[in-house]
Amino acid sequence: MSLSADEYREHLATTAVRAGFSFDEVVLPQGHYTQVGGMRLHYLDWGGKDLPPMLFLHGGALTAHTWDLCCLALRQDFHCIALDQRGHGDSEWSPVIDYRIAAHLCDIEGFIDAMGLERPILVGQSMGGLNSIAYATRHSDRMRAMVIVDVAPDISASGAERIRDFAATPELDSPQAFLERAVKFNSLRDPAVLRRSLHYNLRETPAGKWMFKHDQRRRSDDAMRSFNEDRAQLASEVSKIKCPTLVVRGALSDVLTDAAAEKFARSLPDGRSVTVEKSGHNVQGDNPRALLDAMRAFFRDAGIS
Repeated sequence: MSLSADEYREHLATTAVRAGFSFDEVVLPQGHYTQVGGMRLHYLDWGGKDLPPMLFLHGGALTAHTWDLCCLALRQDFHCIALDQRGHGDSEWSPVIDYRIAAHLCDIEGFIDAMGLERPILVGQSMGGLNSIAYATRHSDRMRAMVIVDVAPDISASGAERIRDFAATPELDSPQAFLERAVKFNSLRDPAVLRRSLHYNLRETPAGKWMFKHDQRRRSDDAMRSFNEDRAQLASEVSKIKCPTLVVRGALSDVLTDAAAEKFARSLPDGRSVTVEKSGHNVQGDNPRALLDAMRAFFRDAGIS
């Protein structure tokens, strides 16, 4: 399920106005595929290959399109690329159901090498944030900076479980049924915007039902135990991250507390934290304008261009 080019452009234009942006032109990204270590991965490229590269990594159960407004706003200053991570969006599902952080890390390493992204800035939210942290523990000396959105090695179990329950929504009769559940899950979002956004995160089954695009096998109890083990391991490695890092918390988030965000930022050699008002866990969707303001201020303070 997707939008036509005209529908996509209209959706971005409408969403931008409601989020407080003013763009002279609404440019659409180019969708591409690349093979990384046996996995076929889909990504959105917003152009500007001569600009500093910025790689966006979405959260669990989301897609590369969650970053559309952020990329549209930054595309004139950075080469913005948003990746559909394995098991999400239009990327391939793992045939062996491997969604551990180490597997995502290999994908990201291979993708950055294949794309020739020199000294990239990584921007990751939730699952994508943890994967960004894992990448930085190995390669921060080759990164300009990193922005981690509403996640840290230490998160609230109850908040994460609430998201897990929503992401495990079974097959439903229509996209409208998903919209109704999504509005109840996140009352901060405009239903009209959510309706269009869901086009990129749903697919129709052969039986005529509708379901999320992501591989729900990654949410098994065994998989979640492994994922939590990986997350705990990251806590012992964050001191290796040398690049400037901004930790962003949504003021209304039930996943990352102020204390956890500040603790994580302090544990980094060059870390700082900021709270974005009027946003929950999905800061990039709830208040993208304020997120962009925080990112630009961080880039200025860190001397990044």
